[in-house]
Order: sequence, then structure tokens, then C-alpha cells
Amino acid sequence: MVISYPRKFDKRTPKILAKPEPPCYNPDMTKIETLLAATSNAGKLKEIREILGDRVERILCLRDFAPIPEPEENGATFEENALLKAAAYRKLSPNAWVLADDSGLVTNALNGEPGIRSARYAGPNGDSDACIEKLLTALRGVSDRRAHFVTAAVLLAPDGRVFTARGEVHGSVLHAREGRGGFGYDPVFFCDEIGKSFGNATDDEKNAVSHRGRALRALLRQISDENANQNH
Repeated sequence: MVISYPRKFDKRTPKILAKPEPPCYNPDMTKIETLLAATSNAGKLKEIREILGDRVERILCLRDFAPIPEPEENGATFEENALLKAAAYRKLSPNAWVLADDSGLVTNALNGEPGIRSARYAGPNGDSDACIEKLLTALRGVSDRRAHFVTAAVLLAPDGRVFTARGEVHGSVLHAREGRGGFGYDPVFFCDEIGKSFGNATDDEKNAVSHRGRALRALLRQISDENANQNH
């Protein structure tokens, strides 16, 4: 599922895009010259580069700048945290487009946990392995292992426009790791659409259905649609 929000962000009125997703974008869409991806996560940055492809000429990340204090992610939703990050890191490159996202794994049996705390599920110093171990321990003996990944993405244009989108992919939490690919919770997430764990998926297989892929492609369509409307 992909949820796309209007140009003026209002999380109360989501517009659900029909599936399947369009296979391509408007060829007249203006190419983004410089994009600041508000992340230092190598796995996330790799996915962003692969998904956006030739729609962006140059992608920078937080490692390209002197460190600044990380914004406090105290929002109640993925969308609120993505907006907080985008606004905080915009000062690093005011003339660039700024992309920020907040992503996480939502489980049915654990009332949505780890959710917006996915990256910090095992504590502020916990790594991905620690987060996975805590999740598997919490689900030990639990039969309902349904879960879905969520990405809320925010794109700030240099002229002040704000584009927001949400992507989801559904599946279940495995009992043990399967595969060594991806990052984060990927090895323990079985994706219903591709019939395998994200840990066993190729980059192309994962990006075609992933929460991040869907959110970023939705952002591209919004830009394309807006440019098309301005040309009419």
C-alpha cells in the first residue's frame, strides 16, 4: 500500500493510491540536481540511490557535512519524525532538495512495536543484531507473527514546497534469520509479495516492493504530477 499526502501536509486526510503502481514516471519531470539524503546509514543510502536512479544528478548524505546535533525524534508518528528530521537537516544545504524518512517494523502481536522505536528498540546503543534478538525474544511462542514495514518520507524543495508520502509492505516475522542481505530487520522479515525474506531477496526484488521504494516513487509521481499541472 502507498499513502500519498497532499502538497500541504495534513496527516488526517490521506489519499490512498490505487495499485498496481505505474511502472514509470512522466519523462518531462524535472530532474533533481542536488539531493541531501538526511541519513548516515549506508544501507538506507544505497537503497535511496538505487530507487531514485537517474532522477537525481547528485546525492549527498550527512557524512558529507560537519556533524550537527541530531534532532530529537519525539513525534508520535513516522510522519512527524520524518518532518522533524527534514527541517533540522535543511540548514546543512539550503539550496538542495532535502529527503528525510522515518521507517520501522510494525507487529500485530506487540501492539505495533517496535514501530517508531525500531532503530532504538534495543536501547540507544543497541545495534541491528540486538534489536532483532529483542524482537525474536518478545515473539517467542507467539503464533500471530504478522507485521509490516512502514516508511514515511518527506521531500523539501529549495523553494519551500513540501512533498510527503508513505509506503508499506506486509509480511511476517520469521522465527530466525534467513539470508544475509539488506539491513536492519530484513533477515527476519518474510515478504508476502516476493515469497521470501528480505534477507534472501536481491536488491531489485526488495526495491520493487519495499516500503521505502513505494514511498520514494510516490514522491517522484507527486513532483511529476505537479509539473504537469503547471504546464497546462
